[in-house]
Amino acid sequence: MKKKMKERILNEALYMKETKETVREIAKYYHVSKSTVHKDLKERLGLIDKTLEQEIKLILLNHKEERHLRGGESTRKKYLLQN
Repeated sequence: MKKKMKERILNEALYMKETKETVREIAKYYHVSKSTVHKDLKERLGLIDKTLEQEIKLILLNHKEERHLRGGESTRKKYLLQN
């Protein structure tokens, strides 16, 4: 794995650990696709740092459990803005 790629993966993971941002928000912040961030955090991070990978897995699991709430809130805001 290239040095630049390792740095990106670690930066994404540390940013998620500190801010608890979603994959989508991290992708915007680092100007990469959601797919890239997701693959970095789910597959590639384990090759670099196992401990950090476990912490990120917990955050991603939490996001997955909350996603129906986030979607509902987005829909509510959308309709409030239309009125």
